[in-house]
Amino acid sequence: MGRNNLDEVGPWTEIKLEILREYSAAYSKILSKQPHIKHYAYIDGFAGAGSHISKTSGQEIEGSPAISLSQRYTHYHFIDLDGSRANRLRELAGGRTDVTVYEGDCNEVLLNDVLPQCRYEDYRRALCLLDPYGLNPRWEVVETIGKMRSVEVFLNFMIMDANMNVLWTSPDRVAASQRARMNVFWGDETWKDAAYKTCRGLFGDMQEKTTNDAVVAGYRRRLKDVAGFKYVPEPLPMRNRTGAIVYYLFFASHNQTGDRIARAVFKKHKKG
Repeated sequence: MGRNNLDEVGPWTEIKLEILREYSAAYSKILSKQPHIKHYAYIDGFAGAGSHISKTSGQEIEGSPAISLSQRYTHYHFIDLDGSRANRLRELAGGRTDVTVYEGDCNEVLLNDVLPQCRYEDYRRALCLLDPYGLNPRWEVVETIGKMRSVEVFLNFMIMDANMNVLWTSPDRVAASQRARMNVFWGDETWKDAAYKTCRGLFGDMQEKTTNDAVVAGYRRRLKDVAGFKYVPEPLPMRNRTGAIVYYLFFASHNQTGDRIARAVFKKHKKG
């Protein structure tokens, strides 16, 4: 897989990568000094090829797997559905025995292969990045992570995908397959309560679309109340060159120190 096959990424992705670099460095440093923690892993659910091409500079830049490999973890789990990307990740790992590359659907791989290695009661911890291009991962995965108490997660909520394909002004016109996709991402149909409000029209009650803020606030409540994460700071909106919000970057954790660090990093980059 050559340079011409790498994804081109905008400035919002470079900001996300810098956030990950800063938080991951602090996380791995803190965990390395905890003698009772036997294992602390880095998990990348949509790892990609390991590097990208910056639309701003035209240069090849490190992706999240490469960033993590420059920091100290006891193991690294890289997952991608695409075989050529998985092969490039193996090249990036260079035969290291502390790196496992999985080729497959991250939802299945996480539930069956990776998360069972990160149990709280086994004194194991992990930092997980879930950064898909669309409405993913399945809620089942997110809720499992929340209940485990051992994994901190950065999660990309692709609001642009949701708005283009599901959250239409006229909800009755949305394809059943798109509604089903949103149900899988959200976990049930309560996304409709966040995305629409009932108001009085000339011919009776009608559904009116709410705002992005209302939708992500609803998802944030689910992360806390349903998945059980103790700390879920307000997500960071990631915007494209025109100022439109592409996705919201969430952080969720059971650890107060992690929450404090993530809030500080978010605040810094929100100002920027």
